[in-house]
Amino acid sequence: MKTLVKKNPKTPALASNPKNGYERISPADLKHCEEVNKSYLAYIAKSKTEREAHDEAVLLLEAAGFQDMRIYEKTGQKLAPGAKVYRSSEGKTLMAIVVGKKPLEQGMHIVGGHTDAPRIDLKPNPLYENTGMALLDTHYYGGIKKYQWVTIPLALHGVFVKADGKKVKVNIGEDPSDPVLCITDLLPHLAADQYKKTLGEAIPGEGLDVVAGSVPSAAKDAKEKVKHNILTLLNKKYGVTEADFQSAELEIVPAAAPREAGLDRSMILAYGHDDRVCAYTGLKAILDLKGVPEYTSCVLLCDKEEIGSVGATGMASNLFENASAELLNLTTPAYSELALKRALHNSWMISADVNALFDPMFPSVSEKRNSALLNHGVCVSKYGGARGKSGSSDASAEFMAHIRRIFDRNGVVWQTGELGKVDQGGGGTIAQFMARYGMQVVDCGVGLFSMHAPMELAGKLDIYMAYKGYLAFLKDGRK
Repeated sequence: MKTLVKKNPKTPALASNPKNGYERISPADLKHCEEVNKSYLAYIAKSKTEREAHDEAVLLLEAAGFQDMRIYEKTGQKLAPGAKVYRSSEGKTLMAIVVGKKPLEQGMHIVGGHTDAPRIDLKPNPLYENTGMALLDTHYYGGIKKYQWVTIPLALHGVFVKADGKKVKVNIGEDPSDPVLCITDLLPHLAADQYKKTLGEAIPGEGLDVVAGSVPSAAKDAKEKVKHNILTLLNKKYGVTEADFQSAELEIVPAAAPREAGLDRSMILAYGHDDRVCAYTGLKAILDLKGVPEYTSCVLLCDKEEIGSVGATGMASNLFENASAELLNLTTPAYSELALKRALHNSWMISADVNALFDPMFPSVSEKRNSALLNHGVCVSKYGGARGKSGSSDASAEFMAHIRRIFDRNGVVWQTGELGKVDQGGGGTIAQFMARYGMQVVDCGVGLFSMHAPMELAGKLDIYMAYKGYLAFLKDGRK
């Protein structure tokens, strides 16, 4: 008689069989996915710089009932569990917090992204005239392919801060009625020598000067009349003079608006996905956090990541540690340095930054089995860095297992991925700067095509799953 062996329905599959996320989500999730992406499109359209991303985030936080933490710092009033506050640093880096049930000393759940993006900055003395043209001298910011920035429509964003401290915001090139700027390139007929150069050499850094105008001023005493005319226009619109450039932060960014991409509208093409796509999904997660979380929830939108997280608003500074000290002081009867060190050490963090998608047009730079795929979910990266994991915090297996459990029990579609083949390249995030406290950190974000290009491409499902994963991480316990 043949013995029948009953299958245990709880027996896990022995082999991993990743599927496109659209084959794995419910109709309700699909509807929510479109809603989240619609809100993201609205946010990123208004956030072409780190200052704009910060200001838009503050508006959203205040509309959701978050208050400036500095109000409590001045009054000394304590924060109870469930309190919603934010803390700004120089109008560039932002920390949003929901106080949890457990004492801060037991740690926080942190999602940290950055809102600066590769771009072109104006120099402190940028405006000059040459052969009847007014030009703006520039210095690029972050890792760009310089040839991608020539001949495309560009916009000017930023601030002038006048000698008296008055701040004047600038935004030229986004409204359909605005003029745009551009950087010229050689015509093919005269590019014989340029063609012999590598892509990295074809457009030099000092060759990224922006065409600003060509009409001479009517002023008879002006020596450089085209330059004078541009200064006259800026003075009329913004009340600034040439000297005010020396205390300004002015950025050249693509003038194009973010758009749905693909005939099926399954993707978003936009400037600044790296890393506003993760910053926004983290922000939306804390905005949508219901009730009082077990552990204090914190979302970071930080600056300067693209140039090494340096400076007063970068995560290599003591910015986060100092803000955490203020938070500890507002949530405990008596502040202590030991409690602060314990709070930082006991925290868990998702370093919310983008990764590269496997691109079928460039398969040789990636190892397909360990690359993120479009619309296969948010990408968890155990380590980053370059070559022998240089510059990586390399998450522990134990913490990876915690992330697996949180995502799986909350229905998050996720995948793992590396940034290209070993020795092919690599990149870093803010993970290493947070891991120095002894906290558990892992990189987790949206995969992109054309990272650091003027326009980057991301999948809507991956964006949604980043939001869903960050929300699960903020609200979930540690069982």
